[in-house]
Amino acid sequence: MEQAPVASVVIPCLNEVDTIGACIDSLLAQQSLAGDLEIIVVDGLSDDGTVEVLEDYAKAHPQVIHLSNPERITPVAMNLGFKSARSDVVVLLGAHAEAAPDFVRRNLEALSAHKESGCVGGVVEQVHGDATSRRIGRALTSPFGVGDARFRTGGLAGHVDTVAFGAYRKSVLDEIGGVDPGLVRNQDDELNYRLTEAGWRIWFDPRIRSTYHVRSSFRQLFRQYRQYGYWKVFVNKKHSAITTWRQTVPAAFLLAIFVAVACLATGLAPTALLWLLGLWMLGAVGSALSGGGRLIDVPGVVLSFITVHVGYGWGYWSGILRFVVLRRKPSLESKTLTR
Repeated sequence: MEQAPVASVVIPCLNEVDTIGACIDSLLAQQSLAGDLEIIVVDGLSDDGTVEVLEDYAKAHPQVIHLSNPERITPVAMNLGFKSARSDVVVLLGAHAEAAPDFVRRNLEALSAHKESGCVGGVVEQVHGDATSRRIGRALTSPFGVGDARFRTGGLAGHVDTVAFGAYRKSVLDEIGGVDPGLVRNQDDELNYRLTEAGWRIWFDPRIRSTYHVRSSFRQLFRQYRQYGYWKVFVNKKHSAITTWRQTVPAAFLLAIFVAVACLATGLAPTALLWLLGLWMLGAVGSALSGGGRLIDVPGVVLSFITVHVGYGWGYWSGILRFVVLRRKPSLESKTLTR
């Protein structure tokens, strides 16, 4: 009887010809594993040459499996990968990501050491292709930009509410029903929320490391975080709960801006709000200056903070209007994945 792989890595993919090769190579180079690794790439009918790259890898490496995802959205790809996986451990990885040589081994060790945890994960380091992505990357690894998400900012090992590129016990995925196929964004956060609600825990280990290529434009960043905010409200309504405190901060920030502008337009002097916005700017500049970054990057990092907070806040309020006030389903436009 054929031995099951030590882990199955599931990679949702759509038009990633520039990065998917490096992603797969990083998995083929994994070290100190007690058995074979299964690499499942679920492609959403790419038309940029990605399919040809995947077919070449599948021919050269039997452990690389290429599946098609006609629906072309991430949660469907995840579930197709979960269903196909032959290992008891399923690891999620992005097609823009690369795994450290000991990535899989450390995930397996963490799951073995923490029986209470249905999922483990580590730090996702940013890779910057140009000056803009470097500035965006600094904002996305700052607590001021993304709150206390340790998989972005780093920190001590311990239990957390979510991780990116998590390693899951397949039995736990079966228990909680996999990923919600209706979620274009926030599907991993929502999956992790249901995992913890089912009584399991999530372990963060900073020694588990991977890298991710940062988006290279503020327009892409804004659209991405607007979708995050929009779909977070959908998740909250589904569970009748605010899943994490940090999600409300950008919405409050945007509301403060709106109220301040409205007051000024009517001749009022919203002193408290102006002080609040001044403190936000002070925090943004201070965070941009911290960490030994380049002084020339400070304006770009502050602009990244603004883009993330306003984009997320805009999406959050749009979600409240659509899902809570109007009680409608997600719009067709919102189901188009931004890239």
